[in-house]
Amino acid sequence: MKPMLIGTTLLTLWLHGAAFAQGADIFKGADLALGEKMIAEHKCVACHVGKVGGDGSAIYRPLGKIHSAGLLRGMVEGCNTTMNLGMFPEEVNAVAAVLNRDHYKFK
Repeated sequence: MKPMLIGTTLLTLWLHGAAFAQGADIFKGADLALGEKMIAEHKCVACHVGKVGGDGSAIYRPLGKIHSAGLLRGMVEGCNTTMNLGMFPEEVNAVAAVLNRDHYKFK
């Protein structure tokens, strides 16, 4: 294995571990009203319905993917990036906090 690939792999594993270890305290002080506004404004539910059908809620807690608050916030950031939503970090955190409150309930 090349040194650059080893370093990248180790960094990825470390970041994954750091995200996995974070508790819901990362949402402390999050603006839940802002999160609700962002979810409505960016039509998150409609996108999720398009991806999984039904009411879109089947997208939450995908088997084997989201086991912590940090990973949840990372998934919201992934949507932000993929969909080019342009949300600021506090907006991403607010959306993740609402999803945690309503669906994930990480402590």
